Amino acid sequence: MGQKLSCGTSDEHELFSAVQCGDLETVKGLFERNPSLVHHSTVYDRQSALHIAAANGQIEVVSMLVDQSVNVDLFNRYKQTPLMLAAMHGKISCVEKLIEAGANILMFDTLNGRTCLHYAAYYGHSDCLKTILCAAQTSHIASSWGYARFVNVKDGKGATPLHLAARQRRPECVHILLDNGALACASTGRYGFPGSTSLHLAARAGSLDCIRELLAWGADRLQRDDSGRIPYTIAFRHKHGACAALLNPSSAEPLVWPSPLKFISELNEEAKHLLECALIEANKEREKNILKGTTYSPPSPTNSDNEMDDNVSEVSDTEVCCICFDQVCTIQVQDCGHQMCAHCVLALCCHKKPSPTTTSPTAPVCPFCRSIIVQLDVIKLEKKDGTSHDVSSSKLRKSRRSRNFSEGSNSFKSLSAVSSFGKMVARGSGRIAAEDVYIDKPIILD
Repeated sequence: MGQKLSCGTSDEHELFSAVQCGDLETVKGLFERNPSLVHHSTVYDRQSALHIAAANGQIEVVSMLVDQSVNVDLFNRYKQTPLMLAAMHGKISCVEKLIEAGANILMFDTLNGRTCLHYAAYYGHSDCLKTILCAAQTSHIASSWGYARFVNVKDGKGATPLHLAARQRRPECVHILLDNGALACASTGRYGFPGSTSLHLAARAGSLDCIRELLAWGADRLQRDDSGRIPYTIAFRHKHGACAALLNPSSAEPLVWPSPLKFISELNEEAKHLLECALIEANKEREKNILKGTTYSPPSPTNSDNEMDDNVSEVSDTEVCCICFDQVCTIQVQDCGHQMCAHCVLALCCHKKPSPTTTSPTAPVCPFCRSIIVQLDVIKLEKKDGTSHDVSSSKLRKSRRSRNFSEGSNSFKSLSAVSSFGKMVARGSGRIAAEDVYIDKPIILD
């Protein structure tokens, strides 16, 4: 693939052409006539029939070859496996079939020293990326290598999958990798020498969406590359004005998703989605002020001030958040049962950037009873007809007063509400303490 097929016999040429086109009947007929063809490969690239079928998404041919006990980890000229080629071309059905057949996800090619995870991230195939990461959690990789080590595996030039996704402007892949433990501040440097971080690479590519994701997961705007440059300098030099504005060290830092906290990593999907939406909304409000005067106009927040809650008649005033008195309670602390809105939960957890030197960040405490927050749940509301629904499916209540997210701090309005909440809990502990948390090209068969 990438080269014209060169076969020693007409049968070989006919086989590889039939495999590329997915002509299953011809492939079966050729194997019946000459069973040894299953072990043949192209002359120059040494592509096997399985390589060609996987790269072209011919799942029926892949399934037939796997059923005939063909080695799923065959190497081509560059020690690329069929799984690598399937991930490179985004052939999700072939990726799933090969992994199911026992393909080793921790094989490195000799072209760039990359794994199938690198290929999926580089070419932006998020579905393949998720499948490979899921397989890594349940395979021998998790027990032998360690899942976190696999997610942050480096290629021959020191680049992790996150570096490649940021460099190629793949924000969805960046988000998936960060959500699965990719290190936002990891450098491409090796043997103690500095290199570029994912933020440097995203700044060079001018990917505003990738920069947003990396900053929200704690990427350091002041970290320097091997030339002593911070990401802002790179974005400015390449004339990416909006990116440079967000990366400018003098601009307000974004709220940071508290990934090191155990209770956050174990959130159920509904609660996590609510908090992520609140984080995005708060950061977009911050962006509006930062990007004023640039050519880029940021999109409106997810929840507009002009939107009214469709179910506001279903919710009584007692369910309004008692910290900010502004939005409906959507999150409940599992053990004590106290309720807050997603924005106020973020104010407790995300108002301070996590310190990389802190190995065990202090868990936040409930502002009502000061018990440690271990788990959060989405509140289930009961309608008048007796049925229940998730508060997360409803829009947030329109503000009783205009929202005023801070322009120059790391927090927003809800945090100021938390600091003034001490009067409400004077009967208990007497004060609130928000804890510190501190160019590769696809191989195409002619």
